[in-house]
Amino acid sequence: MSAYSEFEQLRDATIGEGRIAGLVALTVDRDGATYESAAGKRAAGQPADMTPDTVFWIASMTKAVASLAALQLVERGALSLDGDLTAILPEFKALEVFDKAGEDGVWTTRPAKRAPTLRELLTHTSGFSYFFIDGRIPAWQAARGAPSNTGTRAELHQPLLFDPGEGWGYGIGIDWAGIAVEAASGQRLDAYLAENIFGPLGMSQIGFLGSLSANQRARSAGMHARTPQGGLAPMQFGMAPDPEVLSGGGGLYSTAGDYGRFVRMLLNGGELDGVRVLSADSMAALRGVQTGARRAGTWTSAAPPLSNDIDLFPGMATGWGLATMITPERGPNGRGAGSLAWAGLGNTYYWADPAAGKGGVLLTQLLPFGDPVVLDLLGALERGAYA
Repeated sequence: MSAYSEFEQLRDATIGEGRIAGLVALTVDRDGATYESAAGKRAAGQPADMTPDTVFWIASMTKAVASLAALQLVERGALSLDGDLTAILPEFKALEVFDKAGEDGVWTTRPAKRAPTLRELLTHTSGFSYFFIDGRIPAWQAARGAPSNTGTRAELHQPLLFDPGEGWGYGIGIDWAGIAVEAASGQRLDAYLAENIFGPLGMSQIGFLGSLSANQRARSAGMHARTPQGGLAPMQFGMAPDPEVLSGGGGLYSTAGDYGRFVRMLLNGGELDGVRVLSADSMAALRGVQTGARRAGTWTSAAPPLSNDIDLFPGMATGWGLATMITPERGPNGRGAGSLAWAGLGNTYYWADPAAGKGGVLLTQLLPFGDPVVLDLLGALERGAYA
């Protein structure tokens, strides 16, 4: 019996019952892929089969890539983890923090005590959040006629939930880090990533929407919404093809195989196939918890159609490093202490366990995030990898 029999049985059942349209799953070790599965359809009700080269919007799986780019520039002396960013991010000179609830229900603001550092942007301790996590943000934007869902730099100017360094809150900090990468490198983010990460790592099937070829777009999976009855409703979804700001926090599209190469680089301490993209010292910092005793990686949703309430490891004191969530204890499905992991809004997931030299990627296209059906599949995939 295959180590992945449980996963395959669950995969076939969930597809057969119409609870997901299809998926691509991959497990890897330091030397290469150890298991790959593509099953179902790229979109519900459509004839195209899911294949290993199917392209997915990987959303916040982008964050680890953009964070790595920022850390490369720290190594080169072009950025500082703890220095002042206001010279290259002038908006940081006038940041505000939510203060009190106003009579109209829109919160007032006060000046932030200081600007966040790059370390705080990368670790989600800057105070920035997302509109689907904190409902004060869209209310504040609407009251001021501020842009939303436009891909503009102005959209990223929003109040902080707390002063920098005084809490943990998942948010748009990596989008700002991506802008800092552009300012420090003199390159647009897509060009920097292609030259310094994707090219060196042999990742040819990853990019922002505007840089995807016609063939890659034709191989893209469709997005779905979970219905109240537990089924699927196909939905129109896509990032802007040529936005003002290329989202370092959530803009990339990729195949499972390409992201698997990124996971293998994490397993190999910043190196893959003899090519080093980050020093051993920087990788050690990336793998260390930067958030102290604050628990990271959980939130209560303010927009149920986009995200469920999230706590992927109940009872575990999860932390955040310089690029990923870190699980400090052994996980329930096999991953060891010190494993790196995160996910994307459309129910895409990865993990890298450097101690065991194992990792994996599971890609679907389904909202809201944290779907229990997909999380069950992720658990079964992980158990197969450690069987």
